[in-house]
Order: sequence, then C-alpha cells, then structure tokens
Amino acid sequence: MSLIYKIKVSKGIYWIEIDKVDLKILCAAPADSVKYLMKMGLIVKTERDGVKFETGPNAILLSDVLIQNGDICNAAEFPVLQMLYRQGMIVPDHPNNNGTKPMLIGSSDQVQSQLNYIYRGNYGLLSKEEILESDIEESIADDIMRLKLKFAFGKIKNADTFLDTCILDENKIEIKNGVFLKRLEINKFELTYQDESVLIDLNLEGTTGYESPYSLNHFNINRDYFSIIHSGQGDGWNTEQPSMSSILIFQGKIYLVDACPNLDKVLVALGIGINEIEGIFHTHAHDDHFNGLSTLLKSNKKIKYYSTKLVRNSVSKKLFALLNFEANQFEDYFDVIDLEFDKWNNIDGLEVKPILSPHPVENNIFLFRTVWGNGYKSYGHFADLTSFDTLKLMINENENEPGISELNYEKTKEEYLQYVNIKKIDIGGGMIHGNAKDFRFDRSEKIVLAHTSNSSYSEEERIIGSSASFGTVDELIRNNSNFIPRFAKKYLQDLIPSIKENQLTLLLNLKFKTYNPGTILIKGNEKNHYIYLLITGVAETISNKGHVIRTLSSGTLMGDISSLLQLTSSETIRSLSYITVLKIPSKLYTRIIYENNVYDLIEEQIDSKDFLYKTWLFRDEISQVTMNKIVKNIEYKYYKKDHIFNFDCNKLFVILSGSIKRYVCDEYISTLESTDFFNSSIAMFGEPTCFTLISNSACEVMLIDPNVLKEIPIIRWKLFEYNKRIKNIIQHCGTDRNSKFLWKDSYSIHIQVIDNQHKKILYFLNNISNAVQSNNDYNLKENLVSLKEFAQYHFEFKENILSKYNYDIENLANKHESGLQKLYEIQHKVMKDEYFDRNELLEFLSNWVDDHIIQEEQEYSSYLNSKNIF
Repeated sequence: MSLIYKIKVSKGIYWIEIDKVDLKILCAAPADSVKYLMKMGLIVKTERDGVKFETGPNAILLSDVLIQNGDICNAAEFPVLQMLYRQGMIVPDHPNNNGTKPMLIGSSDQVQSQLNYIYRGNYGLLSKEEILESDIEESIADDIMRLKLKFAFGKIKNADTFLDTCILDENKIEIKNGVFLKRLEINKFELTYQDESVLIDLNLEGTTGYESPYSLNHFNINRDYFSIIHSGQGDGWNTEQPSMSSILIFQGKIYLVDACPNLDKVLVALGIGINEIEGIFHTHAHDDHFNGLSTLLKSNKKIKYYSTKLVRNSVSKKLFALLNFEANQFEDYFDVIDLEFDKWNNIDGLEVKPILSPHPVENNIFLFRTVWGNGYKSYGHFADLTSFDTLKLMINENENEPGISELNYEKTKEEYLQYVNIKKIDIGGGMIHGNAKDFRFDRSEKIVLAHTSNSSYSEEERIIGSSASFGTVDELIRNNSNFIPRFAKKYLQDLIPSIKENQLTLLLNLKFKTYNPGTILIKGNEKNHYIYLLITGVAETISNKGHVIRTLSSGTLMGDISSLLQLTSSETIRSLSYITVLKIPSKLYTRIIYENNVYDLIEEQIDSKDFLYKTWLFRDEISQVTMNKIVKNIEYKYYKKDHIFNFDCNKLFVILSGSIKRYVCDEYISTLESTDFFNSSIAMFGEPTCFTLISNSACEVMLIDPNVLKEIPIIRWKLFEYNKRIKNIIQHCGTDRNSKFLWKDSYSIHIQVIDNQHKKILYFLNNISNAVQSNNDYNLKENLVSLKEFAQYHFEFKENILSKYNYDIENLANKHESGLQKLYEIQHKVMKDEYFDRNELLEFLSNWVDDHIIQEEQEYSSYLNSKNIF
C-alpha cells in the first residue's frame, strides 16, 4: 500500500496525504479552493469527544508563480480560516487545538505575501493613523478602532502568530517528520517520504485559468431600466453557488455589487462581457467579496470603482499585500470614485448611500435609489452584517476599552431596518455575520436572504425573507425603451467616426438577433455574407492555423475583414454566452466603408491588427476601437543579425520576424521569436532591463507607444504577470544565483512595503553589477538613473511613514541625504562618460546594501512592528 496519497483536485490543484505523519497538503490555493475540497470529499464533517468539526488540510503548498493565465494562484485566506476555525486548530478547548499550526510552504516571496494578505484580510486597516488617512473624523476613527479590537479579542496579531511557515529554497527541505520537499524547477516539486516520491506540477496547462467548483446555467439578461440580478447568495463555504453579490442594471448600464470568486464564470453565465461593465460598488475586502477584482483587471478600459475612501484604502492595501506591489497601484487599474458616507451620491441619476457597518474589516453596506413617479424605487445591499445579539454583547461605554457605544448600537439597528423596496441581507450567523430574525419586523417590500453556506433555510428564515436562485431578476422599474440600439449606435460611431446619421439610421433599422451559447456565427474557411456587431455577451474566435483562441466582448465587429476583402474567414467565431448582435449584410457594410473613405485606412492597418490579435499580449478583450488606438502610431524597424539592442526609447518592442537571444551577462537565458515582445519593464513600469539582447538573425520589430497601453488594464495585468515570471527566471539563473545583490530572508524587516522596495533596489544594484561586468554602458546608465530616482522615492516614503508614527527621523534623513549625494557623484561621472573605478562602484553598491538595507532598517523596524505595521 502506498505511503503517499496524491489526487488531482481540479486543474492546477492537487491533494497530498501521508497518514503516518498526519500531513495533508493542499497544493495551490486559488480562490474557492476550499469548495473544491468539499465537493471532492476531502473536507467532511465529523465528530470527536462530542465536538463537531470538519476535516481538511493542515498545510498549503503555494505556487511559485502568483499569476497564471490571468488567475491568482495563491489566495489562502479561506483555506487558512477553514483550518483555524472549522477544523478547530485555534478554537479554545477544541480536540484539534493541540498546538499544531497550519503551515504555509513555498518561496520566501509567496509565503510573506500570503502572511500579509491574510493579516489584512483579518483586520483591514491596522491603526488609527491608517484610518485617519481616509478622511475620517478622529472620533469616528476611535470608534472604528474600538470595535475592531473587540472583534479581535482585544489585540491585533500578526499572521505568523497562528501560522507556521516553511521556506522552500534551492535545497531539499524537511517539512514534517521525514517528509522532504524539493523544487525541481519553477512550480515543479518532488515530495519524498521514506522510499516513495511523487511529482507535483502546479503549472496551468493551456491558456485558460482555474475551473469553477460549481456549474452555472446560462441566462439571457435584459438590459433594463432598474433591476437587480441575483448573481450569488452563498458565502465562501457554499459549494452550490457563488458568494453573495448582485448585478445592478440602471438605464441599461451594468454595475456589480461586490466581486465574488470565479466572477469571470458568473459573467459568462449571465451573458455579460467584461467590457460592458460600467463600475463596481464594493462593500469590503473579505475574499468572498474581493477575489473577483482580478477579473476586472482583464478589461480593456478602467472600470469605475465606487466605495468610500475608508473601504477603498482597506481593499487596496490587501490587494497590494497579495500582489506584492512596491507601491499602491490601485488607480492604474481602476477609475476610482470615492463616495461619501451617509449621503446620497448621484451617479448619472442613480443615487447611492454608503453606510458604515460593524465588521472586523472596514465595511460599508449600500442603499441605491432613483427617482420614479412621485417618489423613489430603492434597493439595499447589506453585506456583511453583525447580528443585534452580537453587537449588544459588545456594548461598552468606556472609550478606552474595546467595544461599541449604546448610541452607535442603536444607530446601526436603525440603519439596518430602514425601508427599501428590495433588501438583500447577510444571514450567515456567527460572530461576524447577520441573523434573519433581526429583520422580522422590517417593513421593506421584499427581503432576500443571502450569505449562507447552503441553500436550505429554516422555517423562521423562510417566513422572514425570500430566496433567490442564481440568475433571478427583480425588476424595480420596467423598461419601456430599448437600450440595445443606443449601445449599437455608440459602438458604430466609435468604430466609424465619420459615419453619417442617415447611415446609422439605416444600420440600426436592421435586425438585432440573440444567439444561444455555443452557436457558430462564422465558420472558418468559408465566406461570410454577414458581419455581426457584438452588443452584449461574450464570443470567441478560433483561428484555422495554430488554434489561437481569443475572447471577444461588446463593441466588436465580427467577420468584418473577411467580408470587406471578400476572403474566406481565417477563423471560426462562436458565442460563449447568450449574445445580442446587429446582423449587417456584408455588401451594405462594405458600401458604408467606401462612402466614408475609410477603406484605405482599414486596409493599411489590417496586417498590424491581425498580427497583434494573434499574440498572447493582445488577443483577449481588446476591442477594435482600442486596437485602432494601439496601431495608430506604430513604428517598424529592421535589425541585422548580431545587432545588440540599446533601448534608447521606452516603447514596447514586438517581434514580427526573426529571433533574438537574451543573456544575463554572458549566460544565455532564452530566445524570443515572432509574436514575443521585450522592453516591457521600462515601457510599462519604468524598470530598466537586466538583459543583453542580441539578434540571432535579421529581424523586424514593431514599436508600440506605451502611453496607450498604460490605460488598458488587461495589458498592465498581463505584463505584471509576465514580469513576475521573468524576475523568477532571472533569480534562478546561474549568474544571479552567485550575485552579491540577491534578496536574502535575513534582510527582511517584516514590513512588506519596505521589503518590496528593498527588493526593487537590489534589482537595480544587481543590474548595475551585471552591466559593469559585461561592459554594457547603456544598461549601466539606465539602471543608475532608475536607482537614484527610486532611492529618493524610497527614502521619502520611509521618512513619511516614520513621521506619521512620531519617530525621530533626523539622523535617518541625514544618512539618506549623504547616500544620495554619493550616488549622484557616481552617476554624474558615468553619464558624462568620465573615468570611474569599476571596483570602487561595486564596493559602493555593496556598502549600500550594508548601510541602507541591513543596518539602517533594523533601527526602526521593531518600532513600526509595535504599531502593527508589518
């Protein structure tokens, strides 16, 4: 009988069990991974000594790679909660509370990132100072901290107080009682126990992300005047449906309320393309309301993010911790619109009022309304709540102790029970969720029950509120007009800016058609006699050659090029969801193109657009309007064999033909070929390359303006994933393994934001060292400039955060000024091509590590740690 039990849980997720040492490892922990384990019977309910609890994993092996195919691989908040509370590993007097802690296993980066993300997930903002940054009055900040400490049983604890960690480096590591784990290559591991071993490969095959633990039926959702689609009634433990969320439709526009895990699957099931989403209203940062944010990063436009500044700061700090950013980049991905508490904020006729709701993390529930008839129609989305019984036990009038005042308790009750037409409420129970009985005298017209771990409600709950299955619609204001032609008109005007009004009227008088999911509209290798303007829903193309698959969203003309050029289609186009299209005869479309004198421009751009759509970077969700902006100012350059690239511009290079070899110093790393790209680090993120690139043959490249790309979230997201992978590869190459400027765990000061900035500084130092050794003067200059700019930002950041917590920074500021002055002197010599001693430069870099990363930081790190800054 085998000693090691291994099963595949789902795509990219595995379960390893060794009974003899009581080791159960969840390998990879993407969103909703707990639900996979429940459905597989790997988490079951049991009982011991009269105590009921669940079985489950006691360790998690993290992916080396944070993001694969656009999906986040490590989101361990709910698996950790399951171990601590549902298994009982942290519950007092529980038979499973034997001193053993859940274990996180993985690279130093990923383990530390998970610790900080779980820390933020537990507590949100960590101090009064952080709360005050959100423009909150001091008295209210005091109230928030008092209640936060009450939920935290009087003390905020760092995640490593209840989690064990096992850092996996290049060597074989014993993780428990003779069980050894070794990384073979990135994301591939060998686990050994006695004479047995198994391989664990956490790389995702193909181009798609993780699967959903539940199946969802398809729905054809109308774009109404004012309606609510119930897109999730469950919680993070409900295996039958998505977590509590809603989709609000107002005047045909689509708004999300919260971002549940597997949001991409939810949207496809409801026939909503990501580029259709106008905005998201966000309540708080717990994973069952938060994980879907990564789906919204896959849009070709910045989606509007609506919440209070308090919640937004809490959410962005958790996202920052999870993604290991060096700085807060939230506004690079979202169009942020802060709402005011307790006021009706008007958003193009839709009014929304956020209300502070007691919770362990910053949380605002929402009231929505719009004028109708002689009054308003309204909807309340109440996630997450705290039951009145729980809140009552927390009442404490001593302002110096954790708790809530009687006044705030009564205010919360009044706000929870105010009248609306439809109110969706959290009835999850326990210490941090609501209770249906609190709403038995609520006068709202309809109460919808949500946030439960199963779909069965008690008799009392069924008397109080209604249930709503996935895809159920509550129509608040009937739609007496059709918004579809309005959307079609805007898309046509964007696609053909010179189109005349009479031509628009002609096209809009054609048939709008709805197709079922899985319908082929255009077959490959056949001529298409119609063009389809995709207005709602999601479609895909599958190329005849190479089987490149790309996703299409609203505003896309499908089949336009093959029709215009009278060619057979080079791809098959089919619906993924219910879709609504405007069906345009090919000859009519061609006529309108010629009448508007845009045929020549379209023909000129065909090859560029067709090529980019076949690349990994540009194939998904990029609308034709966005692609038109991308190709507008493209440049082309030719390079001979053995050309050494000096990146004297900040543009993105895409290889059309030929191949280019990448080196770090003299070590060969990889070969780039057609459809690959380079220079993304400096073009998008302002980080000079560490590579030397030499053309392996004559090659042609396309140069793209990064200013357009920076405004496209999905491009940023893909390049963020790509750059993380590249840095991982570089760290494991022979040249860098022997570098003096590699990050070491001993450098950590246990403050994630500063550790991340130190890693970036080491990245620059390492690039400078490599440039000196390989005599690459261009890379040397670029990295020195970047080091000086980032060091200045880093020093100012440290001084500001220390000042905020009343730390005397005078000596520190003097050290910073001295270090920058020395750096400036060296940079000046190098930039002017004056003689400089290369050994002296390398010594300066080494001293920088000692002075500004090792010695200096230890002086203040414990002080900030004492303020709950980790």
